[in-house]
Amino acid sequence: MARERFLRTLRALAECYHAFERLSAPHVRALGYTPAQFDILVTLGNTPGMSFKELGELTLITKGTLTGVVDRLEAMGVVRRRGSTTDGRSTIVVLTRRGEAEFRRVFGAHVAFLKQRFDVLTEEEMARFDTLAEKLRAGLAIAAGPVE
Repeated sequence: MARERFLRTLRALAECYHAFERLSAPHVRALGYTPAQFDILVTLGNTPGMSFKELGELTLITKGTLTGVVDRLEAMGVVRRRGSTTDGRSTIVVLTRRGEAEFRRVFGAHVAFLKQRFDVLTEEEMARFDTLAEKLRAGLAIAAGPVE
């Protein structure tokens, strides 16, 4: 059976993701967070806070894991929960003052760390990659249907 072309692309995408995680995760841990904690911290940065539903949609964290990660961040003093002013059933997660300071500290450091590794691509190559990745993401999203 001949290998389908998309399998090479799929493998390249998976290998790229794994290489990124092998690079990113140790640096995030050196900054004092797990990758999931870091994901929430930087997603909440520069926002007035988000509901658990919004956080789940914007991070790579599964619904079942999200509460535990927020619990640990709350115990660290970087986030707090508050009731929604518009929906009494919803809880909003917001950064504390300490969390805002941590966001500024870790986000800039991690972006600078990663940026060095992206220098293997030219501006034109990054623009082409962005276009193709968005096209693939949109196609996968359509096939998967709406997020519930």
